[in-house]
Amino acid sequence: MEDLVIRDADVVDGSGAPSYRADVVLDGGRIVAIVAEAAAAGCRRPRAVRELDAEGLVLSPGFIDMHAHSDLALLRDPGHGAKAAQGVTLEVLGQDGLSYAPVDDRTLREVRRAITGWNGYGDDIDFDWRSVGEYLDRLDRGIAVNAAYLIPQGTVRALVVGWEDREASGEELDRMRQLVAQGLEQGAVGLSSGLTYTPGMYAPDAELTELCRVVASYGGYYCPHHRSYGAGALAAYAEMVDLTREAGCPLHLAHATMNFGVNEGRAPELLALLDRALDAGADITLDTYPYTPGCTTLAALLPSWASAGGPREVLARLADPATAERIRHHLEVTGSDGCHGVPVQWRTIEISGVADPALGDLVGRTVREAAQLRGEAPWDTARHLLLTDRLGTTILQHVGHEANVRTIMRHRTHTGGSDGILQGDKPHPRAYGTFPRYLGHYVRELGVLSLEECVAHLTSRPAARLRLPDRGLVREGYRADLVLFDPETVAPGASFAEPRALPTGIPYVLVDGRFVIEDGKRTDVLAGRSVRRTPV
Repeated sequence: MEDLVIRDADVVDGSGAPSYRADVVLDGGRIVAIVAEAAAAGCRRPRAVRELDAEGLVLSPGFIDMHAHSDLALLRDPGHGAKAAQGVTLEVLGQDGLSYAPVDDRTLREVRRAITGWNGYGDDIDFDWRSVGEYLDRLDRGIAVNAAYLIPQGTVRALVVGWEDREASGEELDRMRQLVAQGLEQGAVGLSSGLTYTPGMYAPDAELTELCRVVASYGGYYCPHHRSYGAGALAAYAEMVDLTREAGCPLHLAHATMNFGVNEGRAPELLALLDRALDAGADITLDTYPYTPGCTTLAALLPSWASAGGPREVLARLADPATAERIRHHLEVTGSDGCHGVPVQWRTIEISGVADPALGDLVGRTVREAAQLRGEAPWDTARHLLLTDRLGTTILQHVGHEANVRTIMRHRTHTGGSDGILQGDKPHPRAYGTFPRYLGHYVRELGVLSLEECVAHLTSRPAARLRLPDRGLVREGYRADLVLFDPETVAPGASFAEPRALPTGIPYVLVDGRFVIEDGKRTDVLAGRSVRRTPV
């Protein structure tokens, strides 16, 4: 007898087609039968060891988070309630060009320091891997949700070239190609870049194009955090489209937003650019989170010249008064490339987390408010944070536009990605609320998307980008990674005031046919594993 029958569910199957009522039978981690209500009339209904009454609930494929920063969080807390409670059954890690494989001992120390604000320094983690394959093997020891991995281009450059602002030699470029190929052979699904973060930003287009050629040859995709989301946003998007066209590589645009005052109302221009490329045959997708503020580290705002050489050199420049004044001028007057070419407005920069507990009284305040509390200029407060917290401060940037968010999420290639940073005392609520916010706020309350459309954005579209042949749809033979939610009540609990509150209206989540969320509570099941690239 089969393991489980989910009875009388309203199936939204991920294809975008209208919902239908059915019994869905699971066995051995897969969907083995779907008996629609019409087919069941007058015939014997399927039975199983366990039956779950899903009356009033929608059954859909599990949600795929196309942009996650859980690289250490999954090891620190394999139960991973922040994502499992949202119905997420697969995350894509290795984002924004910086993560923890491939590395050597030196590069690992440098990367851990550089992205402390994203993941913590990792004193509680046993870094017993160095290669991509070894990191994926580590995930296979048991995690609540599945995880795929992008090779981080910035980490690869740090490993081969270092953190200097210079072009790679021919020998170094060959070595980077080899590392990308090895990571793909070991199971990575593509390559990411953080082109406003060091050292990835120092790579010229020619270097990125060569790495993308390798990615394309393995059937992977390129996922850039491109060079500007502000003053040069449209040109930066066009650069990525042109680069991947030259390389013959599929393109997935990370957190595709149009931010800052210079881009208010300009989302249609971005979509027109992408539509022209798509109509000409380009392979392009994108992801967004359903919020207006962004989230990053305070150090990310610094101009690229100030970040050359790695964290130690950054701190030395900040400690020198004359150099610090140059940094201030770039931030406040000319607009640094780290702040997307827009002069920083300290009232929009909210301190969301600190590595040093002694700085905790500043969390939740904007830099301008913190400066007023300290009786000094905002730059002096920012500099104090960067030095005292040793670059570990995370921030929220209140620079987005709701009209742009809604316009982009309607696009034909849109998928969902939380960009969730779980670190810090007051993280962005997108880490705990992205997927129920799509379903509750943008579907039920605003009607920006229909329920069937939205579920397709969160399931089958990302599964197609990841080239997963048996995920992303409710189909016989597919993996039983599923979520049951109440369309009338599903909503995020997380808010900017309470960013770690769990969602409501998602009582059941299954990974590999096993309940990781049951009756709205986290179980002890660790059914997730690494999801590795499907060979071409």
